[in-house]
Amino acid sequence: MKFTFKSALLSIIFLFITSHLFAQSTAKSPAQEAKGKQFIVDADIPWQDLGKGLKRKIMSYDSTMMMVKIVFEKGGIGTPHKHVHTQMSYVESGIFEVTIADKKQILKKGDGYYIPSNVMHGAVCLEPGILIDLFTPMREDFVK
Repeated sequence: MKFTFKSALLSIIFLFITSHLFAQSTAKSPAQEAKGKQFIVDADIPWQDLGKGLKRKIMSYDSTMMMVKIVFEKGGIGTPHKHVHTQMSYVESGIFEVTIADKKQILKKGDGYYIPSNVMHGAVCLEPGILIDLFTPMREDFVK
């Protein structure tokens, strides 16, 4: 095979494209980057915009548990839902009306709540605030 400038250039372009595609296919999402993180620096974690006045950060997780930070704008709604995960949440700031099964409670900074597995729950943000959610096991749906 005859070596030419054109063939060398094509080889370099091919290597660049394939290495770029490989890097993209193996790149981790911000949520995947949080796996096993021991020291959690809030400023280093990007927000995921969930829409409807909510943003989320996956702080850290392993297969047995997960910590998530959620910011709510006033009027933001954590739509009623249920999941197999046990959940505990801490109100870092703001005021929330939290519904667990058929019970409602107004919670503010410093308060928290516990949700057993498969129990319907939701929240309405009455004053802008932040919730810190802990799940066990981790929420696989959050890192896909």
